[in-house]
Amino acid sequence: MSDPVTERPGTGMPPAAAGRTVISDSAVAKVAGIAARGVPGVYALGSGSTRAIGAIREVVGAADLSQGIRVEVGETQVAVDVDLVAEYGSPLQDVANRVRAEVYRSVQELVGLHVIEVNVEVNDVHIGWAEAAKAPVKAKTPELANRGSKASSPEQHQPSGESA
Repeated sequence: MSDPVTERPGTGMPPAAAGRTVISDSAVAKVAGIAARGVPGVYALGSGSTRAIGAIREVVGAADLSQGIRVEVGETQVAVDVDLVAEYGSPLQDVANRVRAEVYRSVQELVGLHVIEVNVEVNDVHIGWAEAAKAPVKAKTPELANRGSKASSPEQHQPSGESA
């Protein structure tokens, strides 16, 4: 027999457990964003402009974990859209499928809402070796290597008006 003071009749729950829970769109988007970032082959989330703004936020210590994620939250269901940049060399369909599965699992388990769909858009491919190719190359020829040295050419040591 249940104690009417400590349990709600027919529920087995204490009276304090009565009430309503609202989970915001931003909370669901953060869970989805963290899940998507953890998938191998995902370089970044968001389109070019949102990634630029995100880079500025990270510099000032205010990273947006929901960047690149859009959600529509209902009372019991949620739909998620993910925009991402994949790493070059990762099969894009595989990356999208793994992101979809991980976002679905994380949102369902951590948020407790039924996920009706996870749409993934791969909007760019990051090519890591292209950034390395842009790095400045040190001069390797003697003419370029000696440009800043004092003994680089005999003409520099001749007083003006004299010739060698």
